[in-house]
Amino acid sequence: MPSFRTGRVVALLEERPGLQRVEVDLGDGPERAYVLSQLTGTVATGDSVVVNTTAVELGLGTGGWHVVHWNLARTEWTEKGPGHIIKARYTSLQADVGSTEEHLDPDLADLTSIDGMPVVAAALHSQVPAVAAVFKELRPTARLAYVMTDGAALPLALSDLVADLQARDLLDATITCGHAFGGDYEAVSVFSALAIARHVVHADAAVVAMGPGIVGTGTRLGFSGIEVGPLLDAVTGLGGDPIACLRVSFADPRLRHRGVSHHTLTTLSVACRSRVVLPVPALGGDVQATIETDLAAAGLAERHDVRLIPAPDTLGALQRHDLRITSMGRAAADDPVLFECAGAAAVVAASAR
Repeated sequence: MPSFRTGRVVALLEERPGLQRVEVDLGDGPERAYVLSQLTGTVATGDSVVVNTTAVELGLGTGGWHVVHWNLARTEWTEKGPGHIIKARYTSLQADVGSTEEHLDPDLADLTSIDGMPVVAAALHSQVPAVAAVFKELRPTARLAYVMTDGAALPLALSDLVADLQARDLLDATITCGHAFGGDYEAVSVFSALAIARHVVHADAAVVAMGPGIVGTGTRLGFSGIEVGPLLDAVTGLGGDPIACLRVSFADPRLRHRGVSHHTLTTLSVACRSRVVLPVPALGGDVQATIETDLAAAGLAERHDVRLIPAPDTLGALQRHDLRITSMGRAAADDPVLFECAGAAAVVAASAR
């Protein structure tokens, strides 16, 4: 169950559209909190606020901030939305964000194809910058869209990575689907999000992944990244080119995530029904051998199109764009294969015409 406390805003740390980061005093000195201003309006220093403290009390990492639930300095707040589609439905923070589908040109209303557009599906939000940086270095004038699902954080404004990618012109548009919100375009489903990417954004390729904060339980099926399977099937159903971004680590202390993560193995064997491209970076040695062995042992080498891809300079691309990425608390340089797999997926996407 959630926990709430009342405190006072003592400092504004950062602000961008849809998000404020603040310090609140809940009685024991300043503590970090964020404000989703699209849902509650903004706050100012000195305002009394109600704060959801659940994530901090649970000791969560990605979500380890308090969340401002309401600003007691106001008695009402209204911001009219652009349509009638509500996200976070049936909660006290349900918001009319509208949807791009409501305003589509009639000629686009019945589309069921994305015309062969390559789509990289990744389980981890931290892999999105690697896909974007490598793709844009290979095809700088091509348009790349990011579709954010509701498998983790719902507000796109929370993603520092997306803000950095947009500031560096590495993403041409963002689309939030399901109950995720705050993108340049809102979509009801991932199917329509991909159609919007192709026919409204005119993207040459797309990367699809949840926002920050993947959920896992240590069980075979209980993790939100399993959504990658149905995402790849959606790409196939729409006539796109489905590309799976492998989750691979040689630094994770958890055995189930060493080599090819059990998340990837389960997703591509149980949750994905279509045949998709599995790019493997040609890194040589034990690393490449382990990846290939793990995929073969799970039967994925037969079910899918495993492609050995000359490894791009993924870490160099991140550095050249001044992108400082961490995943599971580790810097990219400390777990490079995770990002090199994302770079290999970007190579496949960039080579599609």
